[in-house]
Amino acid sequence: MELRQLEYFVAVAEERNFTRAAERVRISQSGVSAQIRRLERELGANLFDRSTRVVALTSAGEAALAHARSVLAAAGSVGRAVTDVTGLVQGRLTVGMVAGCTITPWFDALAAFHAAHPGVELALREDDSTRLADDVRSGAVDLALIGAASTTPEGLDSLTIVSERLVVAVPHGHPLARLPHVTLDDLSAHPVICMPPGTGLRAVFDRACAVRDLRPRIAVEAGAADAIAALAVRGLGAAVLSESMARHYRDHLTARPLTDAEEPALLALVWRAGHNPAAEALVERAREAFGVGADERV
Repeated sequence: MELRQLEYFVAVAEERNFTRAAERVRISQSGVSAQIRRLERELGANLFDRSTRVVALTSAGEAALAHARSVLAAAGSVGRAVTDVTGLVQGRLTVGMVAGCTITPWFDALAAFHAAHPGVELALREDDSTRLADDVRSGAVDLALIGAASTTPEGLDSLTIVSERLVVAVPHGHPLARLPHVTLDDLSAHPVICMPPGTGLRAVFDRACAVRDLRPRIAVEAGAADAIAALAVRGLGAAVLSESMARHYRDHLTARPLTDAEEPALLALVWRAGHNPAAEALVERAREAFGVGADERV
């Protein structure tokens, strides 16, 4: 008895027609008939009643059908298990990350994954968050670390790493540094340094301004927090950053919360479930590196 015989048997039973079953399994009708006859001889019983125009199962065929389906399902599970294992032994994992990423736990996660699965080639790609999410959907990228506004992109599995409010960071002697908190109206009186369109931080900032019909003057756009902070220190404008970003520059900049920009900016991993087992393994390494619990996956 062979798996292909069981496959042909199930196809004929479900299609109730040898011609349609042959089309389904992509061999000739005579080939299907010959294999079914061979299976019947091995079992010592007819599986189909061929005396009518519509092929019907005999009592023996009815009894065999459920078992045949179970055997085929088990064989499929074996194949999927082997694929999952080999996917973590060898292959390629294309990983995207938002441009200018300098987050140490993310690099720790990549290093831990590489140590555990040295046969998987890691290919890293930097881009803005919008394009990276599109690339994950299309399969061009297996997994990406992106910035998002309030919610992660639809149609993808995701793990939120950071969820923070926006702050304004300015030199210690700046007028905004003397305020206990800063509103978007306050900020609009000064040139602004921020991330470019296509990033999560910029999406949050633009939406908050649009709600209040404000059009702040964007003096400089930069894709890296280090560049934004360095320009703010030199007086080119007020930096719009997340809370954790601003903490890195507290020796040179005073951070004040933007009280009326309430929507959080997210940093999240996004991937397509089942697309690449190596991506799922990297997600677990990231969960460990960032200390993120299972309940924070959305």
